[in-house]
Amino acid sequence: MAKTGTTTQGLRAAIERSGYYPALVAEAVEAAVGGEPVVSYLVHQETTFDSNEVRRHVTVLVLTGTRFIVSHTDEQAADGTSPSPYATTSTESVKLDRISSVVLSRVVANPEAYTPGTLPREVVLTIGWGAVSRIDLEPAACGDPNCDADHGYTGSSTADDLSLRVSEAGDGPDTVRQTLAFAQALSEATAATTR
Repeated sequence: MAKTGTTTQGLRAAIERSGYYPALVAEAVEAAVGGEPVVSYLVHQETTFDSNEVRRHVTVLVLTGTRFIVSHTDEQAADGTSPSPYATTSTESVKLDRISSVVLSRVVANPEAYTPGTLPREVVLTIGWGAVSRIDLEPAACGDPNCDADHGYTGSSTADDLSLRVSEAGDGPDTVRQTLAFAQALSEATAATTR
C-alpha cells in the first residue's frame, strides 16, 4: 500500500492509514522533517515471508524544499537479544544537491501496442546519493585461451542507496501512479538544484 501527497497533515494521515506502528513511524519521520513544508511524500508498506514468519516493513519517502528524507521501519521477532518482538526505525536526511541519480524503471505489457499515458505493470524507483555502493569484482582475463597470466581484477561499482519496487498486481494501480508522481517530483527537485 502506498500513499502520496503534498502536505504534512496528509503525510501523517497516510502513515496512520498504513496501520504499521503509526505512532512510532510518524514520530521518526516528523522529527526528521522538522519544520520544513512537505513538497511530496510516498508511504509504502511491504510484507515479506521469511521461513515460517511474516515480516512487515514500511518505507516513507519525503521531499521537502531542500531535502530528501527516507525512513525505514522493520519489525523483528523475539530473539537472543530481546525476549519480546521489537521494531527498528531509521531515518536519513539527504540534501537535494547530493542526489546523484533518480532512476525509474517501467515494465509495460504489450509494448508494441503501448499508448502514451498507459500505466506500467510495475515500476522500480532507485535513488542514489552515494551513501551505499556495491562493488562487483571478477578476475580479469585476456582473449588468449592459453594465457595463464594474472590480469588482475575487473568489475563495476553501483550506487545502491534505495530501490523501491511496486506493481499493479501486488500493490494496486493507485500505488503505481503514486510512485510515478513522487519520482517525478523528486526528479524535478534535483534538476532545480543544478540550475
